[in-house]
Amino acid sequence: MAVPPSELASLPEGHRVFASVGPELIDAVARLRPRRVVLQVPAGLVRDAHELAGRLRTEVGVPVDVAARPCFGACDPPTDSEAARADLAIVLGHAPIPNALPRRRTFFVEMRSTAGDPAALAEAVRNGGVPRRVGLVASVQHLSLVGPLAESLRFRGFDVQVGAGDRRLAYAGQALGCNYTGAEAVRDRVDAFLFLGSGRFHPVGLAFAVDRPVWSLDPFRAVLEPPIDRPSLIARRQLAVAGCRDARSWGILVSAFVGQERMPTALALQEKARARGRTAEILLSDRIDPRDLEGRSFDAYVSTACPRIAIDDGPTYPRPVLTPPEFLMAIGDIPLAPYRFDTFH
Repeated sequence: MAVPPSELASLPEGHRVFASVGPELIDAVARLRPRRVVLQVPAGLVRDAHELAGRLRTEVGVPVDVAARPCFGACDPPTDSEAARADLAIVLGHAPIPNALPRRRTFFVEMRSTAGDPAALAEAVRNGGVPRRVGLVASVQHLSLVGPLAESLRFRGFDVQVGAGDRRLAYAGQALGCNYTGAEAVRDRVDAFLFLGSGRFHPVGLAFAVDRPVWSLDPFRAVLEPPIDRPSLIARRQLAVAGCRDARSWGILVSAFVGQERMPTALALQEKARARGRTAEILLSDRIDPRDLEGRSFDAYVSTACPRIAIDDGPTYPRPVLTPPEFLMAIGDIPLAPYRFDTFH
């Protein structure tokens, strides 16, 4: 089933969106007649990739490569070195980022789920002490549940808000690890947020981005998780910032991925550092990897790539890693509070 075009900003020719792997996707590849296809998936969908590769080879007769590097999002599509021979990429598990589309023709297969009984989920929310004024946010796999759940919650007396984000988000209510502007758009009209999906990745990011309690609701298990402890999250990041205030030499990390590259931001931060008497050098790579930073003499790093590198993966790096707003806090350009999430626009 294809995602209705009315739900998504117009895409350039050759780029398409599908809700799931099915006959329509196979037929679209056959009609396009690519010379070679590259499949890219997040770690959790590796088996789906190999199954789809087999179907395409058998039913379409097209050569298929599977990118070995795990895909964190639509921000890091296959690079030219990873897929030099492919003229079509198929990305499983992610929606397109409208303002950062790959140069190569790409089919986005969002792997939409139909799991979840809206009435049962709404009952779990009502019984879980969630405030009546609530905003809904979801991972792309569960976006189709947002409308039915909102209706069920309203039937039970909830005031439900679903916000439209900026040009980086394809859908209202959507969450990206680097962008929660849909939630930010309705923050002043709600007392809490409810995230539809599994795991802590998006709830934690949402908690950093909005100063409201964040509950998580797993549609598969109908389990409502307790609110994220935002004060503890913020305190840990503020402690990391405080530990970098005496850092004199900084490495500024820049990713070359199409959806993560922010060289203008890196250059601006370099100027800020030098104006404050620090030294700063720009380090460029595709995927930011802590192993590539070993043996360097910097006191600390600031990552202009995905903000979750600093927030989630910071302890794996040889020196502290901050986001751009945290860096500005560390050198005294902006105050430590209120905390500012590094939102990609």
